Amino acid sequence: MEKDKKLYLKLFLSTFYLSAFTFGGGYVIVPLMKKKFVEDLKWIDEKEMLDLVAIGQSAPGPIAVNTSILVGYQVAGVKGAMCSISGTVLPPLIIITIVSFFYNILKENVYVNAALQGMQSGVAAIICFAVYKMAKDIFKEKKISQVIIMILAFIVAYFLKVNVALVIIIAALYGVIKK
Repeated sequence: MEKDKKLYLKLFLSTFYLSAFTFGGGYVIVPLMKKKFVEDLKWIDEKEMLDLVAIGQSAPGPIAVNTSILVGYQVAGVKGAMCSISGTVLPPLIIITIVSFFYNILKENVYVNAALQGMQSGVAAIICFAVYKMAKDIFKEKKISQVIIMILAFIVAYFLKVNVALVIIIAALYGVIKK
Protein backbone atom coordinates (compact mmCIF):
# COMPACT_ATOMS: atom_id res chain seq x y z
CA MET A 1 0.00 0.00 0.00
CA GLU A 2 2.86 2.39 0.86
CA LYS A 3 4.46 1.53 -2.50
CA ASP A 4 1.24 2.55 -4.31
CA LYS A 5 1.16 5.90 -2.49
CA LYS A 6 4.75 6.59 -3.52
CA LEU A 7 3.93 5.74 -7.14
CA TYR A 8 0.87 8.03 -7.13
CA LEU A 9 2.87 10.84 -5.53
CA LYS A 10 5.71 10.42 -8.04
CA LEU A 11 3.21 10.43 -10.91
CA PHE A 12 1.49 13.56 -9.56
CA LEU A 13 4.74 15.42 -8.88
CA SER A 14 6.20 14.48 -12.28
CA THR A 15 3.19 15.75 -14.21
CA PHE A 16 2.87 18.80 -11.93
CA TYR A 17 6.51 19.73 -12.52
CA LEU A 18 6.28 19.21 -16.28
CA SER A 19 3.09 21.24 -16.50
CA ALA A 20 4.32 24.04 -14.22
CA PHE A 21 7.55 24.68 -16.10
CA THR A 22 6.47 24.10 -19.69
CA PHE A 23 5.15 26.94 -21.80
CA GLY A 24 3.64 26.43 -25.22
CA GLY A 25 0.95 23.80 -24.83
CA GLY A 26 0.73 20.09 -25.46
CA TYR A 27 3.16 19.82 -28.32
CA VAL A 28 5.86 21.12 -26.01
CA ILE A 29 5.00 19.05 -22.95
CA VAL A 30 4.63 15.73 -24.81
CA PRO A 31 8.35 15.32 -25.69
CA LEU A 32 9.20 16.17 -22.09
CA MET A 33 6.69 13.56 -20.89
CA LYS A 34 8.41 11.06 -23.17
CA LYS A 35 11.79 11.91 -21.68
CA LYS A 36 10.46 11.66 -18.11
CA PHE A 37 8.32 8.52 -18.35
CA VAL A 38 10.24 6.58 -21.01
CA GLU A 39 13.88 7.54 -20.55
CA ASP A 40 14.16 8.64 -16.91
CA LEU A 41 11.57 6.58 -15.02
CA LYS A 42 11.31 3.74 -17.58
CA TRP A 43 7.64 3.21 -16.72
CA ILE A 44 6.65 2.73 -20.37
CA ASP A 45 8.54 2.01 -23.57
CA GLU A 46 9.02 4.38 -26.50
CA LYS A 47 6.59 2.72 -28.89
CA GLU A 48 3.90 2.66 -26.24
CA MET A 49 4.48 6.38 -25.59
CA LEU A 50 4.11 7.16 -29.29
CA ASP A 51 0.84 5.22 -29.32
CA LEU A 52 -0.42 7.12 -26.27
CA VAL A 53 0.51 10.44 -27.90
CA ALA A 54 -1.34 9.44 -31.08
CA ILE A 55 -4.45 8.58 -29.08
CA GLY A 56 -4.07 11.79 -27.06
CA GLN A 57 -3.91 13.83 -30.28
CA SER A 58 -6.98 12.22 -31.79
CA ALA A 59 -9.16 12.55 -28.69
CA PRO A 60 -11.08 15.79 -28.14
CA GLY A 61 -9.44 18.20 -25.71
CA PRO A 62 -5.91 19.37 -24.97
CA ILE A 63 -3.22 16.91 -26.04
CA ALA A 64 -1.20 17.39 -22.84
CA VAL A 65 -4.17 16.49 -20.65
CA ASN A 66 -5.24 13.57 -22.84
CA THR A 67 -1.73 12.13 -22.98
CA SER A 68 -1.28 12.66 -19.26
CA ILE A 69 -4.47 10.72 -18.54
CA LEU A 70 -3.36 7.87 -20.79
CA VAL A 71 0.14 7.71 -19.29
CA GLY A 72 -1.26 7.81 -15.75
CA TYR A 73 -3.74 5.06 -16.56
CA GLN A 74 -1.05 2.94 -18.22
CA VAL A 75 1.28 3.29 -15.23
CA ALA A 76 -1.18 3.01 -12.33
CA GLY A 77 -4.75 2.48 -13.53
CA VAL A 78 -7.65 4.81 -12.75
CA LYS A 79 -5.99 6.29 -9.65
CA GLY A 80 -2.86 6.94 -11.70
CA ALA A 81 -4.93 8.73 -14.33
CA MET A 82 -6.50 10.89 -11.60
CA CYS A 83 -3.06 11.74 -10.17
CA SER A 84 -1.58 12.62 -13.55
CA ILE A 85 -4.54 14.74 -14.67
CA SER A 86 -4.46 16.63 -11.36
CA GLY A 87 -0.75 17.24 -11.76
CA THR A 88 -1.20 18.42 -15.33
CA VAL A 89 -4.19 20.71 -14.80
CA LEU A 90 -3.33 22.38 -11.48
CA PRO A 91 -0.27 24.46 -12.54
CA PRO A 92 -1.99 26.28 -15.44
CA LEU A 93 -5.07 26.79 -13.28
CA ILE A 94 -2.98 28.35 -10.51
CA ILE A 95 -0.94 30.47 -12.93
CA ILE A 96 -3.99 31.73 -14.82
CA THR A 97 -5.73 32.60 -11.56
CA ILE A 98 -2.73 34.64 -10.41
CA VAL A 99 -2.24 36.33 -13.79
CA SER A 100 -5.93 37.28 -13.97
CA PHE A 101 -5.54 39.33 -10.78
CA PHE A 102 -2.68 41.30 -12.34
CA TYR A 103 -3.83 41.32 -15.98
CA ASN A 104 -4.53 45.05 -16.25
CA ILE A 105 -1.11 45.88 -14.83
CA LEU A 106 0.75 43.33 -16.98
CA LYS A 107 -0.98 43.73 -20.35
CA GLU A 108 0.89 46.95 -21.24
CA ASN A 109 4.22 46.04 -19.60
CA VAL A 110 7.08 46.11 -22.12
CA TYR A 111 9.12 43.52 -20.20
CA VAL A 112 6.25 41.05 -19.95
CA ASN A 113 5.55 41.39 -23.69
CA ALA A 114 9.25 40.87 -24.47
CA ALA A 115 9.37 37.77 -22.25
CA LEU A 116 6.31 36.31 -23.99
CA GLN A 117 7.86 36.92 -27.42
CA GLY A 118 11.05 35.23 -26.25
CA MET A 119 9.03 32.23 -25.04
CA GLN A 120 7.46 31.95 -28.49
CA SER A 121 10.92 31.38 -29.97
CA GLY A 122 11.68 28.71 -27.38
CA VAL A 123 8.36 27.00 -27.99
CA ALA A 124 8.97 26.96 -31.74
CA ALA A 125 12.39 25.37 -31.19
CA ILE A 126 10.97 22.67 -28.91
CA ILE A 127 8.18 21.86 -31.35
CA CYS A 128 10.71 21.60 -34.22
CA PHE A 129 12.86 19.28 -32.11
CA ALA A 130 9.83 17.08 -31.26
CA VAL A 131 8.89 16.83 -34.94
CA TYR A 132 12.50 15.99 -35.81
CA LYS A 133 12.65 13.21 -33.18
CA MET A 134 9.33 11.68 -34.27
CA ALA A 135 10.29 11.89 -37.95
CA LYS A 136 13.68 10.32 -37.20
CA ASP A 137 11.94 7.39 -35.50
CA ILE A 138 9.66 6.93 -38.51
CA PHE A 139 12.59 7.05 -40.93
CA LYS A 140 14.47 4.55 -38.74
CA GLU A 141 11.64 2.05 -39.16
CA LYS A 142 11.86 2.62 -42.93
CA LYS A 143 8.12 2.40 -43.46
CA ILE A 144 7.67 4.39 -46.63
CA SER A 145 3.88 4.69 -46.23
CA GLN A 146 4.31 6.47 -42.87
CA VAL A 147 6.89 8.83 -44.37
CA ILE A 148 4.56 9.66 -47.26
CA ILE A 149 1.63 10.23 -44.88
CA MET A 150 3.78 12.50 -42.68
CA ILE A 151 4.90 14.60 -45.67
CA LEU A 152 1.40 14.76 -47.17
CA ALA A 153 -0.14 15.72 -43.83
CA PHE A 154 2.35 18.57 -43.50
CA ILE A 155 1.75 19.81 -47.06
CA VAL A 156 -2.03 19.62 -46.74
CA ALA A 157 -2.14 21.32 -43.33
CA TYR A 158 0.54 23.97 -43.89
CA PHE A 159 0.32 24.92 -47.55
CA LEU A 160 -3.28 24.07 -48.40
CA LYS A 161 -4.55 25.32 -45.00
CA VAL A 162 -6.73 22.25 -44.37
CA ASN A 163 -7.90 22.05 -40.75
CA VAL A 164 -5.46 19.96 -38.71
CA ALA A 165 -8.32 18.08 -37.03
CA LEU A 166 -9.50 16.89 -40.45
CA VAL A 167 -5.95 15.81 -41.36
CA ILE A 168 -5.72 13.82 -38.10
CA ILE A 169 -9.11 12.16 -38.68
CA ILE A 170 -8.17 11.15 -42.22
CA ALA A 171 -4.80 9.79 -41.06
CA ALA A 172 -6.52 7.86 -38.25
CA LEU A 173 -9.05 6.39 -40.68
CA TYR A 174 -6.23 5.36 -43.00
CA GLY A 175 -4.48 3.67 -40.09
CA VAL A 176 -7.64 1.79 -39.09
CA ILE A 177 -8.37 0.69 -42.67
CA LYS A 178 -4.77 -0.35 -43.29
CA LYS A 179 -4.66 -2.59 -40.19
